[in-house]
Parts: sequence; structure tokens; C-alpha cells
Amino acid sequence: MIDYTFDLNNLEYFLCVFVRVSAFIYLAPILSQNGVPRQYKVALSFFISVLLYGVIGDHPNLNYQTVYGYAVIVMKEALTGLLIGFSASICNTVVDFAGRIIDMETGLSMVNLVDPTTRQNSSVSGIIYQYGIMLMLLLTGLHRYLIQALAETFVLIPVNGAILDTNRLLESVLTFMKDYITIGFRICLPVFAVMLLLNAVLGIMARVAPQMNMFSVGMQLKVLVGLCVLFLTIGMLPSISNFIFSEMKTMMTSFVNTMI
Repeated sequence: MIDYTFDLNNLEYFLCVFVRVSAFIYLAPILSQNGVPRQYKVALSFFISVLLYGVIGDHPNLNYQTVYGYAVIVMKEALTGLLIGFSASICNTVVDFAGRIIDMETGLSMVNLVDPTTRQNSSVSGIIYQYGIMLMLLLTGLHRYLIQALAETFVLIPVNGAILDTNRLLESVLTFMKDYITIGFRICLPVFAVMLLLNAVLGIMARVAPQMNMFSVGMQLKVLVGLCVLFLTIGMLPSISNFIFSEMKTMMTSFVNTMI
């Protein structure tokens, strides 16, 4: 039976758990969307914290002497939660990167939409891919994986046990940048290849029939062909979701290892 009685030491320990969980949910994908009311985020953070507090096991006393010492412990837990949530959320930027390349190739780069989940300008193709991939990740249980990964961090990184290795953290970020470009180009490769062939065809037609205005024809043709390729490659969404999910697991593991 789980005992939820509190004394002062346990309350301080629970508050540290609550801070890490709240910081994680603040940046974690899906859970941090602006469409989710803040009251629900706080309630979810508190509910998860209560469950984790009951199953963590031993609650050691926090070694501090003054209020400032406890404040440092709280800030360390907030930083730990933010880094873990950030490691998962940055993987979604790969889709926006691929979408901007697709829009640049198809002539839709001048069109920007406001993403209601982030309240930032995003490309048309990026929003289409982002919503499709988020749906696929939800169907495959991404939210359950995120909560399970957060729970396991309390075993690997106990409260007040985070030791940040900046060199390994920088190495993890550089590794992500390499994967960021590779995965982004893999996503947009079908559209990029078709647009390259289309540009070659338009160049040949411009030499064969110089009286035709290839600029106006090419703009309309690129938009039409680009939308057709997007429609024909919609079956790639499961594979793209696997890329993003695998990268998310890799980054979360890498960031956690920098704090052990």
C-alpha cells in the first residue's frame, strides 16, 4: 500500500520531484502545446509527481544548510527537467526544416502560416508533415514513452544528483545537428529530386522554345507538381515518424547521460 503521509523532509523532496516534472512538461512535445490549458498542465504535473513520489522508493534527506542551498537544488531539478524535455522537443524541428526546403523548391516559400501549437510562423508543408507525424506518434504511444522515460530519469538521476557535463552536452548537440540535416533531407528528397528533374526539363524547353515565358509557366508547374508529389508520398509518414521517434529516443538518452 502506498503511503502518502508527509513530513517536512518528504514535502521538500516532493516539491523537487514536482519541479522536474513541471519543467519537463513545459517543453515536452505534445504535452507542451499552447492549445492545452495551463490548468491541465499543472494538474497533470501534480498527478504524475504524486505517482512518482509513491513509486520512487527511498526519499533521502536533501543535504543543504540554508534556504539558498534548497533554492540551488530546486534550480538543478528545473534545469534537469528542461534539458530532458528540450531533448525531445528539438526533434520536431526536423520536420519544419524539411517543410521549408520543400516550400522553397515548390515556390511556396513566400507563404507562411501561424502554427497554433507553437504560435510561430511555419511553412505550409512543414505544418502538414508536423500534424501528420504528431498524429502517427500519438497513435504509436509517444505520450506513454515520454512519461515512462521521465520516470526512469529519477532512477538514473536522483533528486539533487544531476552533474552536468558540458562537453558531452555539446557533443550531443553537434551529433543532433548532423542527424538534423540528414533526416531533413531524407524527408524532402522525393520533392527535391522531382523539382531537380523539372528544372532540367524547363531549362531544355526554354532553349527549344524561347518564345514561351518559362518563368510564369514554371512557377505554376512547380506548385502543381510539388503538391502531386506530396500527395503521392503521403505513405512515407510512418517511415518519417520512425525517423523522428528514433532520433527522439537517441537525444533523450544522450542528454540524460550528460547529467549522470
